[in-house]
Amino acid sequence: MNILLIREDITKLNVDAIVNAANKSLLGGGGVDGAIHRAGGPEILAECKKIGGCETGQAVITTAGNLPSKYVIHTVGPIWNGGTANEEALLKSCYIQSLKLAEENLLSSIAIPNISTGIYRFPKELAAKIAIKSAQSFKSQSITELRFVCFEEENFNLYAELLNQ
Repeated sequence: MNILLIREDITKLNVDAIVNAANKSLLGGGGVDGAIHRAGGPEILAECKKIGGCETGQAVITTAGNLPSKYVIHTVGPIWNGGTANEEALLKSCYIQSLKLAEENLLSSIAIPNISTGIYRFPKELAAKIAIKSAQSFKSQSITELRFVCFEEENFNLYAELLNQ
């Protein structure tokens, strides 16, 4: 699996699936979640309503609606509580479960944003380490390209430094 780093708007990417840093309701919110729902249109919301929610650390897949990607994989990251509520394992699970869904659906390209580093306050450097380690350890038969997509410069620089080590 080829791992790339880009600084881009994830809603503009033409990949098999983009990952959404969703909330438990799956009904849209702020940040990347709101951007994906706005750009993807009502089809995504309709499928999310049928699914009925998602637990922290888990992932579900829907259509991508009006987005250039084929699917959206929604995963619910943990809210940072100082590291005492299993946050690291839950964040790792977000990445692994998202990759498993991509694999199960025989997808070859996936784009993943920074999960839990916005309003969920997960420390950005720790989150980047978990994301990269999770991706590098995942053995895939179908995924040939994983793009880490950073919207902001701070996360982009953290990922760039870690990937170059």
